[in-house]
Amino acid sequence: MRTEDFDFYLPNALIAQFPASQRNASRLLRLDGASGVLADHQFRELPEFLKAGDLLVFNDTRVIKARLVGVKASGGKVEVLIERVLDEHTALAHVRASKAPKSGQPLILAGTINVSVLDRRDDLFLLRFEDEMPILELLKQYGTLPLPPYISHAANPLDEERYQTVYAKTPGAIAAPTAGLHFDVAMLALLKDKGIEIAYVTLHVGAGTFQPVRVEDINQHKMHSELYFVPEQTVALIKAAQQRGNKVTAVGTTALRALESAARTGELSAGSGDTDIFITPGYQFKVVERLLTNFHLPKSTLLMLISAFAGLESVQQAYQHAVEADYRFFSYGDAMLIERAG
Repeated sequence: MRTEDFDFYLPNALIAQFPASQRNASRLLRLDGASGVLADHQFRELPEFLKAGDLLVFNDTRVIKARLVGVKASGGKVEVLIERVLDEHTALAHVRASKAPKSGQPLILAGTINVSVLDRRDDLFLLRFEDEMPILELLKQYGTLPLPPYISHAANPLDEERYQTVYAKTPGAIAAPTAGLHFDVAMLALLKDKGIEIAYVTLHVGAGTFQPVRVEDINQHKMHSELYFVPEQTVALIKAAQQRGNKVTAVGTTALRALESAARTGELSAGSGDTDIFITPGYQFKVVERLLTNFHLPKSTLLMLISAFAGLESVQQAYQHAVEADYRFFSYGDAMLIERAG
């Protein structure tokens, strides 16, 4: 398939720059992938579309304050975006500067953090943080929240609260699993009271999630790699739900990618590792029957994923409807609940 098949017109005014007044105050567009039938709702109605015994799988990754600014030894400005923390003192990062730093070159970040450039690995740089304090602690103290590139304002205290799920637990992401941003504590409690089960996976979202596909043939696209973990308890809950005839809903494309990565052999198994799974139309889903997700960028791998899940034609019609009905798009935008096409 061609990348142009996943393009659509999106007015800039529909790109949400700020979160809704309350987490569950967003809208919800339901799509039946098999029939293409659409229905407009409010997100707070979500429990009505689930039944006792159904299972929701959330991504419990926590967004870290991954952006640091500083200078090179030459005095030139540099901006560092941590992509992955490897251990307490080394990380892979995107580095923006007028001239790319060389191996062995020192950096001073936030006016106080001493960093050495160890190596370059494709588009990323291997950095060593020389301070005794672990990287995650340094980022808490000196870093800033890395908002998506389509959000025009600098991160503020509201973003620090709302660009993080209420159940975020495992630090490591540089972008939020945005479908989960709609849930507040009261909604989670209501779901449990209704007998809907909840499980967790971890997938640390990387900067590649915002990159459009730039090749004409989508099969030529190189997917970014992300770290995931699927625990034994989650596997057991999924298998039990399916044996009962209940549906498994992935809350977000990241949760879905983690689950499908853990089922690449054909059988869902607990474990962790890197995944560069690229889900496009024709993919045979092994785990998830339903997907809760936000509205995605044109020509993006995430739009290709939901087109695989619901059918390209159904998704094209849904997105056209969403634009005409003034739904809010992207990270701070509205949500979709999609029933799998087949």
